[in-house]
Amino acid sequence: MKDFASNTSSFIYNPNSITEEKPGGVETIKLLNNEHITWLNTYGLSYSKEFTKIIHANKLDEFLQLLIKENKHRNKVIELEETMFLAINTIHLNSKEISTEQMMFVLGENFVWSIQEKPGDYFQDIRYRLRENKGLVRKKNSDYLLYLIIDAIIDNYSSVYEKINGPLEQIQEQENPETDQENVLKIENGKQQLFQLKKAIASLRETIFKLENSGLDFLESRYFSEAKEQANYLMDDIDFDLNQLESKLNLIFNLQNNRLNQVMKTLTIFSVIFIPLTFLAGIYGMNFDHMPGTKAANGFYIFLLVTVFVTLLSIYMINRRNWFK
Repeated sequence: MKDFASNTSSFIYNPNSITEEKPGGVETIKLLNNEHITWLNTYGLSYSKEFTKIIHANKLDEFLQLLIKENKHRNKVIELEETMFLAINTIHLNSKEISTEQMMFVLGENFVWSIQEKPGDYFQDIRYRLRENKGLVRKKNSDYLLYLIIDAIIDNYSSVYEKINGPLEQIQEQENPETDQENVLKIENGKQQLFQLKKAIASLRETIFKLENSGLDFLESRYFSEAKEQANYLMDDIDFDLNQLESKLNLIFNLQNNRLNQVMKTLTIFSVIFIPLTFLAGIYGMNFDHMPGTKAANGFYIFLLVTVFVTLLSIYMINRRNWFK
């Protein structure tokens, strides 16, 4: 129980007052209070016994026990009789690798119960606004608090997007990007990360859409319409960057092919010039006793003149066909 208490905190507030506390025990956690809004937050998914006690003590839907116990959800929204269950997978970027974190939320008319897989989060600004009574958060109901939490999650997605896109912008800005393998791998890795992020945002957007169309009376859909728009803008940015990276990758491959063609063209020109000379040298290099011209006094010089003529003729024919361009 001590471990659960140290990883759990709550804000109990209304427009005129706020209390921030650690629970003394599970039995002291009261979520149903018509005079206050309660935000209960727990770090860790392994406290199934404590979670069950909180559900029973606050007379919440018992189906929540199964939902919270599973704790490996895809993004989803499940409406219960007077509450709503949300599962959201957030994204983290550590050492250039994307990882996910499971978050679960139980929403009631006067409370938000958030359960996070890992300690540390990006809700500090919300806590600051609650403590200092900044903005509208203490004047609004639990649905507005949930909107702020989802907005913070979208901001985190934006932060991950910027971390991924930062190194890629340098490549996108290059008019003639380097065609080495390292550059290609950077673009491909960046594309894969952006695809992962896009998939996560698309799933979150569907979750927000379900919140927007919820049948719960205490849920204001207009908050979540704004969150959905932010997710749409972020997806548009990612789609634009994916198209830019694909174009840059095609440019790199075209440059590689062009350079290869130039090499092949150069080798072909040398082949056209030297193959006839090799043929002549091969004939006059044979060891026959009665080769025409081998006994002539000026045979060697005549052969040199013939090779020069053949070389000039080859260059002339190549030039006529514009192979040098």
